[in-house]
Amino acid sequence: MSVPPDPRGIILFAHGSGSSRLSPRNIAVADSLNDAGFATLLLDLLTADEAGDRRNVFDIPLLAERLLEAAIWIGAEPDIADLPLGLFGASTGAGAAMLASAELRERVSAVVSRGGRPDLAGRRLTEVEAPTLFIVGGHDEQVLALNREALAALTCEKLLRVVPGATHLFEEPGALEAVTEMATAWFQHYLAPKALSHGSAATATQPVSQASIAEVLRSAAEPLPALDDPAFADAFDRFGQARVVLLGEASHGTSEFYRARVAITRRLIEKHGFTIVAVEADWPDAAAIDRYVRRSPHRPMNPMPFTRFPTWMWRNKDVDAFIGFLRTHNALKPLGEKVAFYGLDLYNMTASMAAVLAYLDRVDPQAAKLARGRYACLSPWSREPAAYGRASLSEGYALCEGPIIRILIDLLQKELQYARQDGADFFDAVQNALLVADAERYYRAMYYGAHESWNQRDKHMFNTLQNILEKTGSNRKAVVWAHNSHIGDARFTDMGMERGELNLGQLCRQTYGNDAALIGFGTHTGTVAAASEWDAPMEIKAVRPSRPDSYEALCHDVGTERFLLDLRAGKHEDLRRVMAEPRLERYIGVVYRPDTERWSHYSYASMPGQYDAFAWFDQTSAVVPLPTQVTTGEDETYPFGV
Repeated sequence: MSVPPDPRGIILFAHGSGSSRLSPRNIAVADSLNDAGFATLLLDLLTADEAGDRRNVFDIPLLAERLLEAAIWIGAEPDIADLPLGLFGASTGAGAAMLASAELRERVSAVVSRGGRPDLAGRRLTEVEAPTLFIVGGHDEQVLALNREALAALTCEKLLRVVPGATHLFEEPGALEAVTEMATAWFQHYLAPKALSHGSAATATQPVSQASIAEVLRSAAEPLPALDDPAFADAFDRFGQARVVLLGEASHGTSEFYRARVAITRRLIEKHGFTIVAVEADWPDAAAIDRYVRRSPHRPMNPMPFTRFPTWMWRNKDVDAFIGFLRTHNALKPLGEKVAFYGLDLYNMTASMAAVLAYLDRVDPQAAKLARGRYACLSPWSREPAAYGRASLSEGYALCEGPIIRILIDLLQKELQYARQDGADFFDAVQNALLVADAERYYRAMYYGAHESWNQRDKHMFNTLQNILEKTGSNRKAVVWAHNSHIGDARFTDMGMERGELNLGQLCRQTYGNDAALIGFGTHTGTVAAASEWDAPMEIKAVRPSRPDSYEALCHDVGTERFLLDLRAGKHEDLRRVMAEPRLERYIGVVYRPDTERWSHYSYASMPGQYDAFAWFDQTSAVVPLPTQVTTGEDETYPFGV
């Protein structure tokens, strides 16, 4: 048994057939759980004589009985008795863990199975109450099929995660690390979290009832007019002096969030002199919109902008209307006062490579020839860049990093020569080259831990925003559109406190202080445009009513359709006090899985530290997507071609 200082829970391991408490795979998982603050107990479920009889290895009731005895022992030890209990089972040990969970019921907070046989728990699966995660290798086909059957029998919170390319023992490069990260995240999510606190956030001194909190919220909530009312955005004038205003969203497919951001951004542009709109979109795709709204020379893209998954995130009627506003607004403005539209994200690596090569073809054909040879390193993975990360693990770390960085260095070394021809084009080329370099690191980092790839991505978005502000001048102000998970300060969420992740909002706060305004958005229920899996078709899905233990439930209890909460220090200290205790907050991305909503979409946060303000829309509706085909006779310069 290993007990770290101030443990947040204890994980009891159930090893599989032919294994023991000395299993190197289970020890590796246990070591990582210890590092995450969990106590772990690995024990042999059979004596040496019992293990010699292979029938005992498949005697699930016997193995489960030993787990029950271990759980009873834990409950009798004063130092660990009150810790939340998790079960981790491998192979046949997973069946025993499921059976023990059915017996222990609410005593078990979560269960994880690694390459396990949970199906061996049989009919007792329906009695399991603890949130359960099955992790199976993608090439472990027979066990995968059995896990799918067991998953269907469960009635608790449940999820099946597949490690691509892994076999039964997870011996492939990066496979066991993926298991460890998934298991750690599951236990962190379901075993009671540590208090989320940070210096600048208010802290609750004593428990407050839900009804009392609702009364404080009603007193502090500022009702907002309808979205089509010109006065809707007036309430956001208080943030007009900030250098950077970050506007969030609780999903990537809710019309009210887009329309609110449009209204607020228009107000900041027209009344407060903001001239930069930077969004959670890829640089080359957003550049096509920028050329359109600033009436710059058209450059065809193949494929067209925003035709990659998820197309509806930017190719929708609300964004379309905003683009029309920007083009009209800019029509009579001198060049230096036109509003620019930029993308901060790094996914469209292929389009950025094409943009760099097109630029070099215009200004330095010989350099273009060299760059093509260097970018050719990534050609085998152009259609599936995530596969590059797997190849880097198996064939050699950072396969293409050197050639890609060389292109960026060559560009920067020739800045004076190239910029004399067209400074704006040079900046665009450099940003595309930076995107390719950061994307190469991002896809490699995906196979070394989700927090590493997340941090790489958000650092790229922040650095891109910094580059834009530096290029455009110290008097320029920016509006940022991104998901709540990116714009809310990560230090006041599970992602920062538990997983070591940072984000764009945190970096902006640390850099700009009170000159950065972080505004989150939320909803109780309605519909959302989302997919069921990555790269799957868009669906209009019903958003489940918010959980009673969430911030969203508190906002719903206010009983007002739309309102704003000002969470800044010195504004409503009673509000900050009662909202400071960590609660669940919902995050819906481009994928929405209602059946596993607690695990897939809720995470703990302390809202007064996370945001400067929170805009609430009780009932919301899905965005209306635009078609991706160009209609006959459409102006070819229009970025959406619809």
